Amino acid sequence: MNKNRRCRRASAASLTSLGGGEPQGRSIAGRALSLGLLLTYTHAVAYAQDVDVIVAPVVVTPTRVEQPSFDLPVSIEAYDQQVIQTAQPQVNVSETLIRSPGVVANERQNYAQDLQISIRGFGARATFGVRGIRLIADGIPLTMPDGQGQTANIDLGSAKRIEVMRGPFSSLYGNSSGGVINVFTEDGPEQTTVSGIGWLGDFGSNRLGLKLGGQQGSLNYVLSGARFDTDGYREHSAATRDTVNTKLFWDTSQKTRVTLVANYLNQPETQDPRGLTKEQVAEDPTQAGDGAVEFNTRKSVEHAQTGAVLDQQLTALDAIRLMGYGGKRTVEQYLGFGAPGRGVIGLDRNFYGVDLRWNRQTELGNNPFTFTLGINYDNMEERRNSWTNDDGDKGALGRDEDNSVYNFDQFLQLEWTLSERWIFSGGVRNSEVTFKSVDYFITGTNPDDSGEIEFSEVTPVAGVVFKVKPTFNLYANAGRGFETPTFSELAYSSTDGSVTGLNRDLKPATSDNYEIGAKAFIGANTRVNAAVFYIDTKNEIVVFSNSGGRSVYQNIDSTSREGFELAVDSRFGGGFSGLLSYSYIDATFDNEFGACLGFCSTAAGPNVTVPAGNKIPGIPENMVYGELAWGSEPTGMSTAVEARWVDKIYTNDINDEFAHAYTVVNWRINFEQVAQGWRYGAFARINNLFDEQYVGSVIVNDSGRRYYEPAPGRNFIVGASASYAF
Repeated sequence: MNKNRRCRRASAASLTSLGGGEPQGRSIAGRALSLGLLLTYTHAVAYAQDVDVIVAPVVVTPTRVEQPSFDLPVSIEAYDQQVIQTAQPQVNVSETLIRSPGVVANERQNYAQDLQISIRGFGARATFGVRGIRLIADGIPLTMPDGQGQTANIDLGSAKRIEVMRGPFSSLYGNSSGGVINVFTEDGPEQTTVSGIGWLGDFGSNRLGLKLGGQQGSLNYVLSGARFDTDGYREHSAATRDTVNTKLFWDTSQKTRVTLVANYLNQPETQDPRGLTKEQVAEDPTQAGDGAVEFNTRKSVEHAQTGAVLDQQLTALDAIRLMGYGGKRTVEQYLGFGAPGRGVIGLDRNFYGVDLRWNRQTELGNNPFTFTLGINYDNMEERRNSWTNDDGDKGALGRDEDNSVYNFDQFLQLEWTLSERWIFSGGVRNSEVTFKSVDYFITGTNPDDSGEIEFSEVTPVAGVVFKVKPTFNLYANAGRGFETPTFSELAYSSTDGSVTGLNRDLKPATSDNYEIGAKAFIGANTRVNAAVFYIDTKNEIVVFSNSGGRSVYQNIDSTSREGFELAVDSRFGGGFSGLLSYSYIDATFDNEFGACLGFCSTAAGPNVTVPAGNKIPGIPENMVYGELAWGSEPTGMSTAVEARWVDKIYTNDINDEFAHAYTVVNWRINFEQVAQGWRYGAFARINNLFDEQYVGSVIVNDSGRRYYEPAPGRNFIVGASASYAF
């Protein structure tokens, strides 16, 4: 790219909100003052130099229309295909998300439980799957209406961009929108191209991926498939995962585009090694947890979904988008205990939904004014059964019910350029979520547990951007979000069965979110994003008791999260580049509350008191990610050193145990050449270069104090890729 051009488009990989931290104990006001001093300096440097300005990448998630991220009052990152795929395993989305400040993304060495992801502390309580965060792929939700989602069916081999949005504007996506992760599939290339990639690594791990894409007249297509196998770092942790992802679109006219997407996941007999106690970690971190081998803990998942999107330009000012989708998911999971009727879970789920929105780009007061008006409906219906786990076999039936949950939402978003320096953005969403359960397992000791629960919430948000200079923007925003309990969290009212049916005492959590920040360019090659935030949550959902395979949840009065995020992305010249991101978050319980620790009866009441001021478990107070890279286009070679430091993480509400802080350094190298229609390459990675022994993730509030999921020491992968354009 011509370095003398006045404006240049940066890669989407360089869009990262930054976080820097102060010493522990500083107030949010102190961090805001430090942020102000930093930005004053940044502005002075940018103003003093008449230099090129990097144009910010275009993103979709905040406003649902394409806009440069620099002029939006939100914290958002966008990672492009190069970051997602270059010398990466392309197995877990956490490979990319660890770069983002405010995001905890841990690979658990347990493919039966999915990744552990939280954004600004939302989702940290999840012991399996992803909660509190909206997951979207090509406009289709991967999060169900109750707030439970999964990442396993995201195909990174065909992903062109991942957007990660934090802060109040996430609430415009409805229930459980503590943050939004949005994945976009690539378009097919102009020429028909077939490509393949494969790698081998430690622990019997390997992946083979194939992809076909191209353009035939008005039809554009891409088809991607992959198989991943591993024996696992720990005993009893083997997994096989097959994924397929397809996208086709037709430009039927200059005003009409039809897009079809479909994906498939098959993950059979995935072994679950369970968590370890601290004593077991010290003895042997590779061992399986209690009951894993005895009860043959495992999970089988099959997931298929399709969707269609119609984009229609009605007039020069008006456009509509209509999206519909449907799918099926089956799960069979064997847990690590033999409690009567509760050791095996079977789910047979169907889901579908529709989203219709109208966008108008016009003027108000002789200034640009854009708004989007939409309605959204999502429905999930499942047959849920449970049986006794008879040493790895399915035993007596203990649960048989039909469950359904649906939401019906209406939303409005708008953006108004008030003047050359001021831009206002805002919106409001009305969400209604209804849970229904029909019980078929009725005995003399187990009455009819059928029931229905409805939740609703209006979530407004507003933000403003002040353009201090063309290279320096300040912004502020505020909004309200809410999070309903999931079906898994509503499932039990008591551990001992003294109360049956849905937990009708459980309410949604509501959060008031506030953020101020800045985005600045320094010279032609450096971008700085920074933000401070404060979140006040009422009716936070936490574990009351966890015993005998039943987790019972409760609401507590109040929690607070305050934080500071800073990231710097820079090009140094000579092929060198660097990225540094830092996150600080102080997440605490504001009021004391009672809980049932370990194996105890909920009927007997709490046996411990959690003091006010304790840290919310699962959330590290500080995180740092740094990357130093070098690349040479003439040679086709690139290499980088990645480093990640994560602060200690408390494992339970009473804060009497924690996983220690750790630092992990990785190294990668990639070679790529092009010749006569062929593109071929080779790559290698060494993860945990200095063989750090650490716990990579924790299971929050586990009843047997099996909190710890150890991460592997030094390990490697080597691979090769090739593609041919016809």
